[in-house]
Amino acid sequence: MVQTLPFGSWPSPISARDIAGNAPRLGDARFVGDDVWWAEGVAAEGGRTAVLRASDGRRVLPAPWSARSRVHEYGGGAWTADESGRLLFVEQSDQRIHLLAAGADPVPLTPAGAGMAFGDLVLTDGRLWAVRETQSGEGAPRRDIVVVPLDGSAAADGSAIRSVVSGSDFVAYPAPRGDRIAWVAWDHPDMPWDAAELRLGRIESDGRVREWTTLAGGRRAWEAQDVSALQPQWTSDDDLLFVADPPICEGGPARWNLRRARLAAGATAVVESILPADADTGGPLWNLGTRWYAPLDDGRVLAVQTNGRDRLVVVSPDTRAVTELETPLAQVLVKDVRGSQVLLSGAGPRTPGGIWLLDVDARTVTPVRGGETDLDLVWMPEALPLTFPGPHGEVHAFAYPPTNPEVTAPEGELPPYLALVHGGPTAHVAGDLSLAVAYFTSRGIGVLDVNYGGSTGYGRAYRERLQGGWGVVDVDDVAAAARGMAESGFADPARLAIRGGSAGGWTVLCALADTDVFAAGISRYGVADLRMLVAETHDFEARYIDKLVGPLPEAADLYESRSPLSRPQLLQTPLLIEQGADDPVVPPSQAEALRDALAANGVPHAYLLFEGESHGFRGSEAIVRSLESEVAFLGAVLGFTAPDVPALEIEALSAPDGTV
Repeated sequence: MVQTLPFGSWPSPISARDIAGNAPRLGDARFVGDDVWWAEGVAAEGGRTAVLRASDGRRVLPAPWSARSRVHEYGGGAWTADESGRLLFVEQSDQRIHLLAAGADPVPLTPAGAGMAFGDLVLTDGRLWAVRETQSGEGAPRRDIVVVPLDGSAAADGSAIRSVVSGSDFVAYPAPRGDRIAWVAWDHPDMPWDAAELRLGRIESDGRVREWTTLAGGRRAWEAQDVSALQPQWTSDDDLLFVADPPICEGGPARWNLRRARLAAGATAVVESILPADADTGGPLWNLGTRWYAPLDDGRVLAVQTNGRDRLVVVSPDTRAVTELETPLAQVLVKDVRGSQVLLSGAGPRTPGGIWLLDVDARTVTPVRGGETDLDLVWMPEALPLTFPGPHGEVHAFAYPPTNPEVTAPEGELPPYLALVHGGPTAHVAGDLSLAVAYFTSRGIGVLDVNYGGSTGYGRAYRERLQGGWGVVDVDDVAAAARGMAESGFADPARLAIRGGSAGGWTVLCALADTDVFAAGISRYGVADLRMLVAETHDFEARYIDKLVGPLPEAADLYESRSPLSRPQLLQTPLLIEQGADDPVVPPSQAEALRDALAANGVPHAYLLFEGESHGFRGSEAIVRSLESEVAFLGAVLGFTAPDVPALEIEALSAPDGTV
C-alpha cells in the first residue's frame, strides 16, 4: 500500500552503509594472461586500493598493501602486470614500486626515503617505464620519464633508475617504440587541458632523449589558439594516434578529436584527423594514464565521443567510416584492449558503475565487476537531461526527481532539491545511475546535477567560459539551473540546497554569499579562501587559479573580493562543512577558518573532521557518517524529519536542543 508522507521523510531501503559497501570505487583494469584484473577501493579496510582478478574473485594484492600513486596528488597508472601474472604496483604508503610474483611477498624495485613517487606505469618489451616525481628540499617537485630496472637493483641504488625524458614541469603518457618515444608535456601556468604538447624524441645510445619535435599541441599551436594534445599510442612503427583539440574546421568549435601522425623515415610528419566531430574524444587529465580510445588488432579504433553524455564508436582510420555501438553506458573510459575485446569502466542512465568487457565484433557488453544492483530499479531515479538559460549562455544539467514506489507526497507539496556542484572545476557529470543519488531521491529529496560553464564534455568554448570567472560564472549557472527547476514547478523554491566538493565547495560558498537562491549548503573539503589555496596547495594545481581567476599579484584584488572568507558577513545560510584531516589539496586550515567565521557570526553550522581521510572520503565509516549527516542536516534546516539517520549537532540552530 502506498503511503502519503511529506517529501524528505520517506522511508528507504537504501542505507548509507549499502553505498559504502556495495558501490565499490573501481580503478584501472587490464587483461593478464587469460584473466582480467582490476583495482578496487576496499572501504572496509580504510579505503586501500586492492587488485583483484575475475577468474576467482580473489585479491591479487592482499592487505595491507595499497596500489595508489601520489604523482600530481591525484595519481593514476599505479599498477600494471605482465602476461605471467607478475604485478608491478606503487605502494601508497611510501610510493615505491614493488613487484609481486605469485606465492611471494612484494619486493621493492625503487629506493626508500628518496623523495620519489611514481605513476603512469607502462610495461613494454620487458622494460618498466614510469613518470617519476622527485621532491627534494622546499622547491617544486621535478618530474621525468624513467626506466626502472626489474631486477631490484634500484631498490638500494636509486641511480640505477634511468632518466629518459626531462626538462618540463609535467610529463605524461610515456609511449616508447623501438628507439623512439612519444610523450605529453606541459609547463606552468597551463593545465593539461589548456595547452599540452605531444612530443617525439629519439632515445640515444646512453638511454636519454636530448632532442625532440612537437607533433601537436601547446601554446598558440593553432592560429594563436592553445591546443591540448593527449594520449599518444602507436599502431605501427610509423603511425602514432593521439587526441587534440584545435578547431575541427575553420571557424568551427574546438573539440578533442582523434588524430594520426604518419612518421615515415626521413619525411616530415603528416598529421590528419581521422574522427572529426562536434564531440570530444578526450577530457581533463586529472589521473595519469586516462584513455578515451583503443586501437583494435584489425586497424580499427574504438573511441569515446562526449557531448554531454558519452557514446562509443568504431572508426576505420583510412576510410573514416564510423559505426556507433549501442551500449548501456553514458559515461565511459577505455582501460585495456586485446584483439577486438576492450575493457571499459563506466555507468549508464539505468546501469550502475562497473568494469565492463566489450566485444566489438559481437557487439556485446558484459559486466566484469559491478554494473549490477540487487535493488529493484523502481527505486532508482532516471536522470532527465535539461538545459536552462543563464546570464552567460546555456546551462546543462541532469535532474533526478524523488523516486519511491511505496510513498507519495501530499497533494500540492513541492519537493526539496539538492543542487550538486561537481569538483574540478574542469570535469563533468553525465546523468548516470548512482546509488548515492538514490539515497537522497528515495527519501523524497530531488537532486539536480549541474554542468556549469567550465565543465568538460561540451567543447573548449564551454570549458573556457569559466576563465577569469570562477566564483561568478559557476555561481550564476548553478543558481540559474536551480531557479529554473523552481520556476518550472519541479522544486520548492524555499527548499533549495546546494552541495559541492573541492572546487565545487568553493561554488557552494560563493553561491551562499552572493545569491539568495539556496536555503542550505554542504561543503565537502571545499575551497574557502583563494589566497590560502594558492599558498598551501600542491604543485600540479599551483597555477590553476591563474586561468580561473587571474595571476598573482595582478589579480590580488579579485582573490580578496571573491573569497567567501574575505566577506564572512555575507555567509548567513546554514552550512555543513566536511573535511579530511589528511587532505593535501585543500588543507583543513580552510575548513577551520570557515567554521570559526560562521561561529563568530552566529550562523548555524556543523563541522565534521574525518581522521585518516584525504581529498575525498574512501573509508566506509567516513562515507556512512557523511551521507547520514547530510540528510540529517537538510532535514533540520529545510523542515522535514529524516528517518533512520542519527542526530547531528548543529551549532546555533534555532531548535530547542540544537540537534536534529
